[in-house]
Amino acid sequence: MLAMPWRITTPIDAVIFDCDGTLSQIEGIDHLAEINNVDSEVRLLTETAMNLTGITADIYRKRLDLVNPTKDQVDQLDEQYYANLTPDAAEIISILHNLNKTVYVISAGIQAAVEAFAKRLGIPTSHVFAVAVYFDGKGRYLNYEHQSPLTYQLGKRKVIEALRLNHHRFVYVGDGMNDIEAANLAERFIGYGGAYYRSHLAEMCDYYIKSRTLAPMLPLSLTLEEFERLSQVEKTLYQKGLKQINEGNVLINRTEFE
Repeated sequence: MLAMPWRITTPIDAVIFDCDGTLSQIEGIDHLAEINNVDSEVRLLTETAMNLTGITADIYRKRLDLVNPTKDQVDQLDEQYYANLTPDAAEIISILHNLNKTVYVISAGIQAAVEAFAKRLGIPTSHVFAVAVYFDGKGRYLNYEHQSPLTYQLGKRKVIEALRLNHHRFVYVGDGMNDIEAANLAERFIGYGGAYYRSHLAEMCDYYIKSRTLAPMLPLSLTLEEFERLSQVEKTLYQKGLKQINEGNVLINRTEFE
């Protein structure tokens, strides 16, 4: 296989994924908003956060106050995440684990749902960071974890700064402004626009996947030696991602060897 100018030459040791709009095609809180007939107001707040401001405490509070989710609704949310799993995400995570990469999920979504969804993908709860939401004895919404950094601007950055103590080289994959805020901490940041394409965010990313499949992240995240270690089935998925890159379905803003 010919060398590509964007190929990583030194292995990364961890991969961090966003959840909503990245590993899953849906925004979980927006999905709950649709169920509770407040989707127009909540989607506007979500798009403001994802496109412009990043997550703020005010936006986070307003969204959950509007949605007013029940515990039963949250308990079922991981099923919706999984039903809308981003194409090839599960296979990619399996490959990363087989190569001894540590996989994390960092999300401003609801902790119980994100953890349950991640568990379906083989990611342990200890590697999931999200926001706890609290209910009363009848399952009615009470409040959320206000002290969580993930409900504030630069919150993901704070979580990742702590993870960097153990992982010096990692790839970060996300779709929103709150992900971009932490992009320069990663060895390589890969934007994902297959669920929600955001052209102005694409220009801020090292690499921006425009296709629904996450397959391009394999050639963007693995060395040639790691490619050679893949099974034939895994190599087929890698080649699928490479084809997406060659067909122009990945915007490349950074091409130096790493």
